[in-house]
Amino acid sequence: MKKEKVHERINWPVTILLIIGTITIFFPLYMAIIIAFKKPTEMTNDIAGALSFPSSWSLENFAEAMRVTDFWHSLGNSILITVITVVLAVLIHGIAAYAIGRSMANSKGYRFVYYYIVSGMFVPFAILMMPLVKQTAQMGIANRVGVIILYLVFFMPINLLLYTGYLKNIPMALEEAANVDGAATWYTYWHVIFPMMKPMHATVAVLTALSVWNDVMTPLVIMGGTEMNTLPLAQLNFQTQFGTNYNLAFASYLLALLPILIFYIICQKQIISGVAAGAVK
Repeated sequence: MKKEKVHERINWPVTILLIIGTITIFFPLYMAIIIAFKKPTEMTNDIAGALSFPSSWSLENFAEAMRVTDFWHSLGNSILITVITVVLAVLIHGIAAYAIGRSMANSKGYRFVYYYIVSGMFVPFAILMMPLVKQTAQMGIANRVGVIILYLVFFMPINLLLYTGYLKNIPMALEEAANVDGAATWYTYWHVIFPMMKPMHATVAVLTALSVWNDVMTPLVIMGGTEMNTLPLAQLNFQTQFGTNYNLAFASYLLALLPILIFYIICQKQIISGVAAGAVK
């Protein structure tokens, strides 16, 4: 008997949506790359001119953008703030999630603390902005230290939600076995639970790093007027009341995109497994 060939039908609605989504994502990136390499004289208002390739591919815009933004100094501030925030977020938020997540099932107090912290996701930054500016100035932390502390507070709700969701996949039997062997709670967390949360550590690290790296408002209101600019804050130099220098701006955006893009690619597998296992719980 001849086997009949199974013809798979193409799901056209989904395919069309995927094509539209792909174009939506790659078109702005294409425009950013093209404009970053163009000279100001090549900028036109018509669509054909905007989509055309530059007459000559030059790195002049990138060099000028690095000079205007004091690139290496701004990059150093961004990296320092991002790295310290990510490391502290993984350590502090992970411990908090373990303490709350393992206890809230049998304690109304811990359950209240959990919902209280998670509810912080619904508080707009605009409401907190002015009080925080005054408070950080009075405490003498209107600098990188204050920005890092604020980031740890702002990202605690979502990170706590992710960590507690992932902890539900780790059986209590492992901790009970460690306790039988004489291990203290602190030892059990660092040597048993913490290594098993590696996918969620990567997820929290990348989500936190992306948010910190691209944030403008927090450094602007806390460190505005000082020489401690982050990259997004330094890129405001391209925008004036008379217009925007798009050539230098897009060149600077591409330079700022590279470090965080490399970090994301390295942690990509861990992010996918971490989100799939913990975020849907």
